[in-house]
Amino acid sequence: MKTMKFALCGGVLAVLAACGNTPTERAATGGLGGAVLAGPAGAVVGGTVGAATSP
Repeated sequence: MKTMKFALCGGVLAVLAACGNTPTERAATGGLGGAVLAGPAGAVVGGTVGAATSP
């Protein structure tokens, strides 16, 4: 069950990190999504993923 929860959270983070037109917007939405799902550590990971997924 834990594996499924982590996979779902990862999928949600990837979707939220893809929102926005600029790297700043993507980092902000990724950080916000990460914070909601996993707290401060999730915000850091989400912001990093969001910035890294910019085209």
